[in-house]
Amino acid sequence: MRLGALEAGGTKMVCAIGNANGEIYERISIPTETPEITVPKMIEYFKEKDIQALGIGCFGPIDLNRKSETYGYITTTPKLAWKNYNIVGAFADALDIPVGFDTDVNGSALGEATWGITKGLDNSIYITIGTGVGMGIISNGKLLHGMLHPEGGHVLLTRHPKDTYGGKCPYHSNCLEGLAAGPAIEARWGKKGIELADKKEVWELEAYYIGQALVDCIMLLSPQRIVLGGGVMHQEHMMPLVREEVRKQLNGYLVTKELEDLDSYIVLPSLNDNQGIMGALKLAVDELAMQ
Repeated sequence: MRLGALEAGGTKMVCAIGNANGEIYERISIPTETPEITVPKMIEYFKEKDIQALGIGCFGPIDLNRKSETYGYITTTPKLAWKNYNIVGAFADALDIPVGFDTDVNGSALGEATWGITKGLDNSIYITIGTGVGMGIISNGKLLHGMLHPEGGHVLLTRHPKDTYGGKCPYHSNCLEGLAAGPAIEARWGKKGIELADKKEVWELEAYYIGQALVDCIMLLSPQRIVLGGGVMHQEHMMPLVREEVRKQLNGYLVTKELEDLDSYIVLPSLNDNQGIMGALKLAVDELAMQ
């Protein structure tokens, strides 16, 4: 079985061919411009590959309600050229194959849950912390959807007493993305995170906010494991700081075997940065099964 996978990002579109076992045969990267420029290039790529289904993990917000008139659309994205764009319809019409669809971070969560470090767990969370913050949630063995989809990057946090930065998010002054994503680091400290690697105070503040968000997730969703991805987590000293903040902020309230071993509970991704593409392959498999 040959399947297509698309990891649709604001900067680039990664198109790949693989199979139902998550094996990736080939991939290309196409710059994200307007739909009129970018989508025909992707359709041309997939048309030549003899695929049976396509899975798309897409930046959002997106409409995942199959009963909605705008199912398969990118909706209120700040990437204005893509606002209200029917991305599923464009590929379904051009390729005449089933098209699976979800958020990019849900795709990563699904990749890890199918083949990676959360395989075998019914409840897990995947959070990416980079240019923005996204959250994918596996609940009772399924990707969590509801009115829309999780927007965990915008959970509201208590500000650190010494933090005077106003926040980067145009909607909220104190959400996780606005306080802890890459652009917030640069705006607060005047340099990109990669230039601040030796500044202890930068990463202690980051860990304070990420740890607080994780505690909120633990209390609300009771995940069996949390995966932290994205560029901010590429700082090697971050994970111990985050785990310590979670321990501190939980303050002994919950006692479980998982929380007794935070090294195994809060972890990095395990699929060599392929989790998004592999998750898109799984979306294709699942969509084909539904048809």
